[in-house]
Amino acid sequence: MALVPYDAEGLGIQKFYKPLTTYKFVNHTIQIKQDWKQLGVAAVVWDAAIVLCTYLEMGALNLQGCSAVELGAGTGLVGIVAALLGAHVTITDRKIALDFLKSNVQANLPQDIQPKAVVKELTWGQNLGNFSSGKFDLILGADIIYLEETFADLLQTLEHLCSDHSVILLSCRIRYERDQNFLKMLGNHFTVHEVHYDLEKDVHVYKAHRRNHKEDL
Repeated sequence: MALVPYDAEGLGIQKFYKPLTTYKFVNHTIQIKQDWKQLGVAAVVWDAAIVLCTYLEMGALNLQGCSAVELGAGTGLVGIVAALLGAHVTITDRKIALDFLKSNVQANLPQDIQPKAVVKELTWGQNLGNFSSGKFDLILGADIIYLEETFADLLQTLEHLCSDHSVILLSCRIRYERDQNFLKMLGNHFTVHEVHYDLEKDVHVYKAHRRNHKEDL
């Protein structure tokens, strides 16, 4: 089942048909291309991405010099903002979306920052050996919790990418009971806390990290 493209006001998918959307983050104007007709959910900016970018910009985490990876990046907005905040970011999605993703990243990062952002293929649960286990300080995901058949692969991917010090930030709108079910699955393997909620957009940001032995006692 696909993610339902409707916001709380019932405005439908009109905003997704805009070929270009503009945002202001980290004192940069970011212009994101969208392509709903060709790539669907992978090529539009969802509210969860905007909320996660806002949360990152608030400075709860210091991204300067950290190693980050974005899962299911789509348009690349979150990865772009993370790079502008000083992170070295691997921005990932499935192969079909990579050219589109790469074009947004290259168009919105200054030349001196572009080396900090690498676009790379990642299909959850597949070829994880292409990514060093535990390499990343920060794992980012915006509105990636919606297809129940991907949950096990997503969880496997998170477990592979995380070290004991890694932080996961997942931004999502809770649409269905299955979304809550994924958070319960995540909680079986990680310590999970809600750290931000945008009331207007009805989007939650959850922070997770590996359980340590003391927490299990």
